[in-house]
Amino acid sequence: MTTIASAPASVPAPGSTSGLAVSGGTPVSARFGGKPVPFMSTGLVQADIDQATAVLKSGMLRAAKKCEELEARFGAMSGSKHMMTCANGTCALQLAYEPLFAPGDEILVPAWSYIATVSMVVARGCTPVFVDALPDTLQMDMKDAAKKVTSKTRGIAATHLYGTPVDIDACGALAASKGLKVVYDCAQAHLATYKGKGMGAFGDAVTYSFYATKNLGTGEGGAISCNDDGLARKIKLLRSHGETDKYLHESVGYNYRMNDITGAIGCSKLDRLESQTTQRQKNALRYDKLLGEINARVFGAAGTGLVPAKVTPGATSAYHLYTALVDTAGITCSRDEFCKALGAEGVPTAVHYPRSLPQQPALSKWNKNDCPVADSLSARVLCLPMHHDLTDEHFALIAEAIEKVLKAYKR
Repeated sequence: MTTIASAPASVPAPGSTSGLAVSGGTPVSARFGGKPVPFMSTGLVQADIDQATAVLKSGMLRAAKKCEELEARFGAMSGSKHMMTCANGTCALQLAYEPLFAPGDEILVPAWSYIATVSMVVARGCTPVFVDALPDTLQMDMKDAAKKVTSKTRGIAATHLYGTPVDIDACGALAASKGLKVVYDCAQAHLATYKGKGMGAFGDAVTYSFYATKNLGTGEGGAISCNDDGLARKIKLLRSHGETDKYLHESVGYNYRMNDITGAIGCSKLDRLESQTTQRQKNALRYDKLLGEINARVFGAAGTGLVPAKVTPGATSAYHLYTALVDTAGITCSRDEFCKALGAEGVPTAVHYPRSLPQQPALSKWNKNDCPVADSLSARVLCLPMHHDLTDEHFALIAEAIEKVLKAYKR
C-alpha cells in the first residue's frame, strides 16, 4: 500500500493557478506514488478466463447453453419474463424497435444520450423528436416530452443515462394516455431499480449493452428483455433470420446472435455484478459527501464549483458513471480547462457527452433548437472515476485534487 505523506502538496492561493500541476506545480498524485486514479476497472479475472476457456475446449462456440444461462439469470435479476441475448447493444435496439415501430412513426427520443438510442430510430425509418433533459438528474424531461406529442407520435425511446433510471412513472403515464409504445435503453443501468423493481419490469422492451466498459462488460454483446410472449417470439425470429426450424424461415431477419464464449464471460461476471453494483453505490455516496464538503470549504454559502447530478426520485442508480456539473458561475475556467487541470493532478475525467444529439451532424436535420438544457450540458458535464475498485487512497487523491483546482479557479 502506498504511504501517504503527512503534509499535503502545495496548493495555489485562492484565485491563483501558479501552483497547479498544469502550470508546472507539483501534482497531488506525487504524494500517492505518482500514479493517477484509474478511471475504470474492466479487466477479466481468472474465473472469467476459465469459463471462456471451457467453452473453447468444448467446441460449442455458437449461442448455446451459456447464452441461455445468461438470459435466465440476468432476466431474473432484472425483473423481466423474457431475456434474449444478441450481438451488441445497437443490435438490441434494432431488434426492439423493429416490431414496435413502423417507418414514418414519430418517436420521442432524448436530446441528451449516446447516439445509438436515436440512430437506430432513424435506421428504422422513423422520425426522431428530440426531448430536452432535466437540469438536475440529466434524464429525459417527461413534461417536455408531453408537449411534443403529435398525431404521428407512436413511441418513446428513453435512456436510463449514467446508470440512473428516468422518471418511469411519468413516462408510463404519458405512454398510457397517448397509446404509445416504450423502449428503455438500459445500456448503462444494469441492476438499477425503480421503486424496488428491476428495469426489466417496465416498458414494452428494454435493451442492454455488454460492451467492455459497461458494468456487465463481456467485450461485445447485448440483450433485449420484455414481458410479452408474442413480442419475445418476434424478437427471437428477427435475431436469427426468422428461422423456426433448420432451413425453415417464417420471416426475414438478421444474424444478431451472441456466442457462447461471450455468454460464458457474462455468466462469470454476473457472479460479481450485485456486489460490484453495491460498491459503486457506496462510492457514489462518498462522492456526494466529498463534493458537498469541498464546495462548503471553498465557496461557503456563496456558491458551488462542482455539483453532482441527482438521482430520479424513487430510483436507485447503478452508477455506470459518476457525473457532475461544473458551475461556471463559481469558477473562472471552462469545463475543459477544469478537466485538464484535474487530469494533471492525477484525476482523469471523461465527458459524456461533448455535444447534445440534436447538435450531431448525423441528426441535425431533426434539430429544432428546442432543447436548451441538453445543449447547455455539453459545456458543463464531466465524469469522475467510478468503479468497484476505488480505494481510500484514490478518494484521498481525488478530494485533494478537486479542492486544489477549485481553489485555483475560484472567482
